[in-house]
Amino acid sequence: MNPSRSISLELFPPRTPEGVSKLRTVIPHLAALHPNFFSVTHGAGGSDQDGTYETLLTVAEQTGVEVAPHLTCVGSTRANIAEHLDRYRKAGVKRIVALRGDLPATAMSPAAPGEFHYANELVSFIRETQGKAFEIEVAAYPEMHPQAPNPGADFENFRRKVAAGAHGALTQLFYNADAYFDFVERSAKAGITIPIVPGIMPITGFANTVRFCTGCGADLPRWVRLRLEELQDDRAALLDFGLEVVTRLCETLLRNGAPGLHFYTINQAEPTLRIWKNLGLAMPAA
Repeated sequence: MNPSRSISLELFPPRTPEGVSKLRTVIPHLAALHPNFFSVTHGAGGSDQDGTYETLLTVAEQTGVEVAPHLTCVGSTRANIAEHLDRYRKAGVKRIVALRGDLPATAMSPAAPGEFHYANELVSFIRETQGKAFEIEVAAYPEMHPQAPNPGADFENFRRKVAAGAHGALTQLFYNADAYFDFVERSAKAGITIPIVPGIMPITGFANTVRFCTGCGADLPRWVRLRLEELQDDRAALLDFGLEVVTRLCETLLRNGAPGLHFYTINQAEPTLRIWKNLGLAMPAA
């Protein structure tokens, strides 16, 4: 990969002792790619922020690679967010993925409960209280956030996050390269110059891929869905097909100027490593 391009890998905090043990074996394999950073998610509504902290410490201790925790503001207060930021700063964190977070299932409004309603308010708060202590990544939705009323309103939400002080953006998963390039073009026309890194979800199953796409509003091309459905009882064949689809997507993105790749690993090493190998990319120098 071009040295100017970035690779980042997303992990989630394991919820069982078995998950903790598995993640410890997965991390070194992913770290062999020498990513620019790992990101670590947490549960809906900020329910697993302690797990995020513990996982980022584990990753940092095992690899020495930069770790960027996800920080959501839904249902939170300024004091609570400030406490998290202080803890992360003391732990040596230099990058935050700033998100609104999932709304409670009972929410009747797109505005989040609590003192913060939207991600741009969280970005502004981090900037106001922390200055330049953190690099800030925000989310981008090439195919529109599922709760946005229309593409224009969704893009305006993205523009506000950038204006508030974001350094970069990581996109939601997608399988339609044209959606990404259209979003990047719209951003350029709006004067947005931060890197917009495509989020890559390896295809490893039929049901989970359909579920992911349904949940985030991503388009799964009909031909891909039909082939996955046909192959769902043959895991090896499905994995070969799914990873080839994603490999071609990555090739198209990189060939046409994407600034890097952000892999949603789902705490697995094999799919991401196979895509990397399929792309013919050498392991980066440490």
